[in-house]
Amino acid sequence: MSISPSILTGREPSGAPRGNASQRIIATGIVLVFLYYAASVVMTILMAVLLAYFLDPVVEWMENRGLPRGLGALIMVLLLCAVLVGAISALWFRAEAFAEDWPKYGAKLKAARQAVDKRLQAIETHVSEITPEEKQPRGTLRVEQSESTRSFLLEKLGSLTNIVVAATFVPFLVFFMLAAKRGVWHATLQLFPPSQRTQVKLALEKVGGVLRGYVMGNMVVMLILAAACTLLFWALDLDYPLLAGFTSGVLNLVPYFGTILSAIPPLVLGIAKWDKPGNYLIVVGMMLAFHFIGLNVLFPALVGRKVQLSALAVTLALLFWGWLWGAMGFLLGIPVTASIKVICDHIEGWEPVGRWLGG
Repeated sequence: MSISPSILTGREPSGAPRGNASQRIIATGIVLVFLYYAASVVMTILMAVLLAYFLDPVVEWMENRGLPRGLGALIMVLLLCAVLVGAISALWFRAEAFAEDWPKYGAKLKAARQAVDKRLQAIETHVSEITPEEKQPRGTLRVEQSESTRSFLLEKLGSLTNIVVAATFVPFLVFFMLAAKRGVWHATLQLFPPSQRTQVKLALEKVGGVLRGYVMGNMVVMLILAAACTLLFWALDLDYPLLAGFTSGVLNLVPYFGTILSAIPPLVLGIAKWDKPGNYLIVVGMMLAFHFIGLNVLFPALVGRKVQLSALAVTLALLFWGWLWGAMGFLLGIPVTASIKVICDHIEGWEPVGRWLGG
């Protein structure tokens, strides 16, 4: 039995007028506009949902052994916050030590930048001889630079404020979702007719399994890549191998651009120690290999079986959600699309969409 679209639309498909197609297009547009302008709120809720599904098995285990569910939820949220604070503190101390040694790296980076600038200036000089550049008033240039700098700082300050607000709300949302899970599920099932509630329950359980598998699989892949990067940087005698290895392991999970991003930390650290290009080539080659293994071997084995999305669907999802939500869209795009696939699989008439997403 599948969930009928009439439950969502409020009218039977057989009696639906042709105008329903245009109404659905308009409704889809309204939803997209809402997702765009309410991005911070929606992303905060989605992050809380992912964490709640990840922690729920442990809370249920505690509940089965006589511990009240609310207390178990509180313990898990506090434990999660403690782990995050501990990890951030450890990385912060290593980052402070790196900041103290930055002049050693900054001098060589400055020299390299000056060499590149000289090359570019030489090219610009030759080009200007062919097509002289029109000079602008100096005062105008200074005003434009000042305004661009001010707008850049204000934009970054606003983004930082959104992150702080989201990080403040997420623990509370996770606690309430875990503590009131049974009540929320019961209220959700009451929205559907009795004949459909069993199927709705199965769909919700499938969505929970997909989200839980996605979070756990990504954590395992990230830890494997971080450990491999740390060992590589330690073998190459780089400074701060743990800090650089963790950073490169996380960046390696970024689709398509992971190779470039993950190679930046070791290449910057290597400037102070390496004079020959051999080690640079080793780092780039190994980052490429780690990225290939992570996304083509580990990710399909640990995550792909859970999300059940085709490679084309994953690519389109990353492009769409990344365009809509930026960097967070790359993180949330796959679980959101996988959840949409599960919902389509359980709605009568939408099964072809689910099959297309699954490939």
